[in-house]
Amino acid sequence: MSTPRDVITSYKDAPTRTVDVGGATYAYRELGPRGGIPVVFFVHLAATLDNWDPRIIDPIAAGRHVIAFDNRGVGASAGKVPDSVEAMAEDAYAFVTALGFDEIDVFSFSLGGFIAQALVMEHPELVRKLVLTGTGPKGGKDIDKVVATTYRDIVRAALTRSDPKEFLFFHRDATGKAAARAFIDRLDERATDRDAPLEISAFRTQLKAIKKWGRSSPDDLSAITQPTLIANGDNDRMVPSILSEDLHRRIANSELIIYPDSGHGAIFQFHEKFVPVAVEFLAR
Repeated sequence: MSTPRDVITSYKDAPTRTVDVGGATYAYRELGPRGGIPVVFFVHLAATLDNWDPRIIDPIAAGRHVIAFDNRGVGASAGKVPDSVEAMAEDAYAFVTALGFDEIDVFSFSLGGFIAQALVMEHPELVRKLVLTGTGPKGGKDIDKVVATTYRDIVRAALTRSDPKEFLFFHRDATGKAAARAFIDRLDERATDRDAPLEISAFRTQLKAIKKWGRSSPDDLSAITQPTLIANGDNDRMVPSILSEDLHRRIANSELIIYPDSGHGAIFQFHEKFVPVAVEFLAR
């Protein structure tokens, strides 16, 4: 067990570690008090370890052991990115079990939410609780359009020398623009030991996996019996908000939060409201 003096409480200070799993090396960071069931964070499309909002992770890590990781072929993790969400889920399973855990809570966002669903469908015994944010079900209407939306907003961002997430995650009104800038600034709080950037080939493979997920036959989500917290904005352009409502209807033991006047990054825009709810949910 960690002693109070050596517990890392801030994500920007968490060292990057690695673990070898069957010839693949996974990069990860951990913080918070050791012991109990860890909360494992599943990140979004094109993201590395550096893309988690510290205002989300730090409050959860105040009372829980938190682990964030790069899936295979992402950031500092070695190997090739799988071209299916299900294969990404199997990699996540290999990573978690290699660290010695047989039960976890999952906090997921966007593509991470797809992976989390695939994980819990295939390995239900591993997951105790599930947080699904900015995400949707397999076969969900218009998920396959994420590719076109992403490329379009990358171009829009380049023309204004902005980060694409400012367009993809937030409304382009005064409130959304301010929230976007604040979010991007928070991602830059970590000054040293930054992660390796995602390679273009890996990004394209992730998009291929997302398109395949969107065009696949739906899973029977009634099989998910774990307590589940679902959150999104009311106008998500990447993964349509109606799909969060669909998840809520199909996962019996679920709760749904929809934030007003916000998009894909609603949990980051409304972190002050969302985090206490997430902390309470995970603590039950």
